[in-house]
Amino acid sequence: MDLHSRRQEARKGGGEERQAKQHAKGKLSARERIEILVDDDSFQELGMFVRHQATSFGLEKNRPYGDGVITGYGAIHGRLVYVFSQDFTVFGGSLGQAHARKIVNIMDLAMQNGAPLIGLNDSGGARIQEGVVSLGGYADIFLRNTLASGVIPQISAVMGPCAGGAVYSPAITDFIFMVRNTSHMFVTGPNVVKTVTHEDVTLEELGGAETHASRSGVAHMACNGDAECLMKIRELLNYLPQNCEEPATDIATAEAPENASAVLDEIIPDNPNKPYPMHSLIEQIIDGGDFFEIHEEFAANMIVGFARLGGQSIGIVANNPEVLAGVLDIDTSIKGARFVRFCDAFNIPLVVFEDVPGFMPGTEQEWNGIIRNGAKLLYAFCEATVPKITVITRKAYGGAYDVMNSKHIRGDLNFAWPKAEIAVMGPQGAVEIIFKRQIKEAENPDDLKDEFISEYRDNLANPYVAAEYGYIDDVIEPHETRDKLIAGLSMLRNKVARNPHKKHGNIPL
Repeated sequence: MDLHSRRQEARKGGGEERQAKQHAKGKLSARERIEILVDDDSFQELGMFVRHQATSFGLEKNRPYGDGVITGYGAIHGRLVYVFSQDFTVFGGSLGQAHARKIVNIMDLAMQNGAPLIGLNDSGGARIQEGVVSLGGYADIFLRNTLASGVIPQISAVMGPCAGGAVYSPAITDFIFMVRNTSHMFVTGPNVVKTVTHEDVTLEELGGAETHASRSGVAHMACNGDAECLMKIRELLNYLPQNCEEPATDIATAEAPENASAVLDEIIPDNPNKPYPMHSLIEQIIDGGDFFEIHEEFAANMIVGFARLGGQSIGIVANNPEVLAGVLDIDTSIKGARFVRFCDAFNIPLVVFEDVPGFMPGTEQEWNGIIRNGAKLLYAFCEATVPKITVITRKAYGGAYDVMNSKHIRGDLNFAWPKAEIAVMGPQGAVEIIFKRQIKEAENPDDLKDEFISEYRDNLANPYVAAEYGYIDDVIEPHETRDKLIAGLSMLRNKVARNPHKKHGNIPL
């Protein structure tokens, strides 16, 4: 058999019949996925002729080229990336020794050359016929995922089944994309769940894209089909550097949104308890209104994602007053902390839009560890050394004021809008504590209470008290925000800040 025929055989994967079954499920083949993901004609395959060496259970009679995974390197937007794409048509994409070695080789190359690693997962799990060797292969991958964390961006696309030990490689990576109706992630499947816990649950309910994008937070994005998933990965890479040694990406053009000034100056309602669209606020400030949101469906009372300001890539963290008044809870704290730490690892400046009434009260939050989990967000902001700018748009109450990148935890620039309320708690709650006796004894308690609230707001719950102490660098009009942020980011471009020397900190996991 000559080179040409061997290549043809390798490119067939599991054969036309199995490829057709893949298409019938709405899934692309492993090679089709790579073609969409990388720039045209840029992919260079490595390990095409690798075959397993196993002899148990008749495996020696079935030794396809590639061993169920396509590996290599290519370019996205002209920049180097490394890719592995599991082929479900070969052994169900199961991972054996040779399969794992191919992935490990690509991971090592990505680390050595400082370029992003993208894994397209579509696998039935460990190759049972190879026993502990396949388990060892997973562990080899997990170790490299861990060592690469914070060094190169790691992105996982789950585009089919991903079960058991296979889930932990994507879980260690920076971002997980899933495909609705065709991808699933779980530690144990529905049958095992029913046997152990007697719960009846479908594949989609247990570990589908919607479940993980909205309930568990495991997936950062749920996509409609393979092609959309791959294009979203390409879009994400627009905002990321190649590795931890590079600065955030920069482009020459920076288009301001139209009519932004008028919208911003009117966006905050007169009623401090009325919500407003934080997404619209963000879009009126960033370049072109283009916001790449992460974890959109999970913990929606906080918004995180990537954008550009003055052409510079930034990470945005914002409280969302339209969902639970933007309160901080367990899920938002974990979501925000993870995002902040990613941006800090890869030199992406952080811009915070703050409107937070505090931490969520209640037994459910306390018993499930709001103290420990809330501390994760605090830890992440304290630890981050990238440029950090905060804009308080309305409320900044209690400990949440401290946590959301306050001056006290090394916020570089902290601005507030004129209607901002910065205080230990909201005026009503504060008055009910401070003037409890006077209100109780008054002839017209409601009138007196309103008078005290107005006095409290004038004397304490405004941005000027904080500005007098230097906790706020400037009180600005909403329409000035974009220019202030661009100027601040430009000033901070060469910022140098280092944490104390140590092996690593102990974040409250």
